[in-house]
Amino acid sequence: MLDEGRRRAARGADVVVGIAACQSRPHTEAMLAGLETLEPARAVHDGRVHPELDLDRALRRAPALILVDDLAHTNAPGHRNAHRWHDVEELLAAGIDVVTTVNVQHLESLSDVVEKITGVPQGETVPDEVVRRADQIELVDMDPQELRRRMAHGNIRPPEEVDAALASYFRTGNLTALRELALLWVADRVDEALQKYRSERGVGGVWEIRERIVVALTGGPEGDTLIRRASRIAARTAQGRLLAVHVVRSDGLAAGTSSAALARQRQLAESLGGSYHTVVGDDVPTALVEFARAENATQLVLGTSRRGRLERFLTGRGIGETTVALSGDIDVHTVTHERAGHGRLLPSRRRTLPVSRRIAGPLAGLVLPVLLTLLLDHTRGVFNLTSEALLFLATVVGVACLGGVVSALVAAVTASLLLNYWFIPPVGAFTFADADNMLALGVFVLVAAVLAGAVDRSLRLSRRAARATVEAETLSSLAGSVVRGDHTVPALLARTREIFGADSAELVPAEQLTAAHAGDPASSQVAVGDGHFLVLRGRTLPSSDRRVLAAFAAHVTAAAEHARLAEAAALVEPVRAADRMRTALLAAVSHDLRTPLAAGWAAVASLRSTDVEFTPDERDELLATADESMARLARLIENLLDMSRLQAGALNLSLRPTALEEVLPAALDALPSDTPRPVLHGFEQAPPVFADPPLLERVIANLVGNASRYTPPTHPVLLTVSALAGRVELRVVDRGPGLPPSDRERVFEPFQRLGDTDNTTGVGLGLALARGLTEAMSGTLTPEDTPGGGLTMVVSLPSAV
Repeated sequence: MLDEGRRRAARGADVVVGIAACQSRPHTEAMLAGLETLEPARAVHDGRVHPELDLDRALRRAPALILVDDLAHTNAPGHRNAHRWHDVEELLAAGIDVVTTVNVQHLESLSDVVEKITGVPQGETVPDEVVRRADQIELVDMDPQELRRRMAHGNIRPPEEVDAALASYFRTGNLTALRELALLWVADRVDEALQKYRSERGVGGVWEIRERIVVALTGGPEGDTLIRRASRIAARTAQGRLLAVHVVRSDGLAAGTSSAALARQRQLAESLGGSYHTVVGDDVPTALVEFARAENATQLVLGTSRRGRLERFLTGRGIGETTVALSGDIDVHTVTHERAGHGRLLPSRRRTLPVSRRIAGPLAGLVLPVLLTLLLDHTRGVFNLTSEALLFLATVVGVACLGGVVSALVAAVTASLLLNYWFIPPVGAFTFADADNMLALGVFVLVAAVLAGAVDRSLRLSRRAARATVEAETLSSLAGSVVRGDHTVPALLARTREIFGADSAELVPAEQLTAAHAGDPASSQVAVGDGHFLVLRGRTLPSSDRRVLAAFAAHVTAAAEHARLAEAAALVEPVRAADRMRTALLAAVSHDLRTPLAAGWAAVASLRSTDVEFTPDERDELLATADESMARLARLIENLLDMSRLQAGALNLSLRPTALEEVLPAALDALPSDTPRPVLHGFEQAPPVFADPPLLERVIANLVGNASRYTPPTHPVLLTVSALAGRVELRVVDRGPGLPPSDRERVFEPFQRLGDTDNTTGVGLGLALARGLTEAMSGTLTPEDTPGGGLTMVVSLPSAV
């Protein structure tokens, strides 16, 4: 902000600094030199003086440009406005341009996300709409490691606050997440500006700023091929984006669409980094092109038609050809697949009526008009011809509701003939020669047929919509059971049995699917892959239910595979771990346990020898060697025993509120006498933690001892404590060579001594034991880079307050 003000002032603009919070940073304060700065207003609150923007003075000064820091700042009580962004709005209303600053964590739409990431609630926010109204938004971005180095060098916070800041809010993960939030928010703002520009200028063409590939899905088996082809196209372009879209008709489910296939294809598209969309449109090509243009897509991927040559000849141009004609400047890829040209000759008529109604409908079309004729003949003279025609028309509609269009046509022809013979003069004769009578009868048949067709279609659509609702509710129930964690095979099988009303549901291997299973009329089988079938017994499922059952089968397949892999991993991992432990233990015993034992043995043997006369100093030195060797041997054996207890789950814990100040002296006393004492910071204000005090002493001693081996003598180990979001973090900071990211998990494996070449530092159990003991106390132990070089071990434990 100050840099922009200096640039504009150098070009002759009237620039004033309204308020700038430099936070005692010398480099920032130096940038105020040469800029006119308004004296801040002084507000007294809670016994403290708060500098605020003097809004009245700024309005009287009325510069061309004013610099106002910290847009989300909350003004002290007594100020005219509650927030500084209200002050900025007054300045803008007065015709004064404003350059201001705002941190991403203060955007109102992101405040809850930031709190989840950092654990720190945001007390000050600014509405996103206020920021979006800015004529220009500039993102000031920095690599998290570089920011942490600047802070470690004292460029941002006072030296006494650096360690606490690095340990809490300014952790690498926090900064990386905040950086990504800022980039995404600004990217959305840029997209909004671009769309607004295109809309204002009526730009309908595609601007190939970045590739957006739309792949059209029908729910057919070719969808997987199309998605993978589109993904390869997107992968070949920088920042390519994949969008899968399925067009559904506004009147319900499309014939031939498999909801299970669409669910699988949605999962595939998302696993390849794309997104899935559903749009409603009766004209599929138009809906596809409109969606592609709305998304500024550059390419559209379609599958070749599944219609055969004869069907294409009879029905004319299909979806693919129409889409190409409408696409304009969007490239259209027509991808061949194994189902191309293998569709049905013509769409088969979906038989939505049961057999009984398909038989009763035509019979009613013949019988009901006759019965109505007999009734009207007995009441002749009561109704006029118009009323009689309307009664026949109502009969035709009723037949249409019963048996569909064919039955309605039979009823319409029968009724028109009876009406002509019995009720249109001359009664008792057909009057086809009279043009008026023929026109009336023709209109009657036409109206009856059209009305019957509309009634039949509405009934079909209502049944289709009801079916769609049932399928959606069923799949929603399945999704809900998976979200709730009922994703094991038995739970999914029980859910399947309940929903489909079967007596039983089970997974049967293909080789066990006997002829009795396959021929049982009261059972249904669906292949679930990997040589298994999902078998439901109790009732025969209609074909419409089998489509939904396929979705359940897909979930059962995934659950079965997950269970199989988990079982295999559970069987293999103990064997691998035992083998690694056995090999490492043999190596450790062969050297590390033998070394202190041999040294102590040699010292004791020398003392017992009568051949040499030792001076008192020599005897003291030999005794010290024996004592040190035995102490080292005892520590090694104690670590081995503790590690074996951890792995066997036999470690006894006594967790209670524990003050770190209580365990720290004992932990440091357990270190070898030649270990330098660490520097402590923040222990006085640290809250107590839930821990087992003796185990916590071992953790601290092992971490400090390990850090001391790698820290130069001129840089003692630093221990800092901070509290964050219900956790207390103890950081053991060294200035050694550090560890590459690839070794940061290996260092916690037993018997690992990364970086040691002389094999004099023990069996490598210290860090493994420290992590194991920490996790046993519901804590975590993670390594981080030390800003400026070195490694920091972070122990996080539950707070007891």
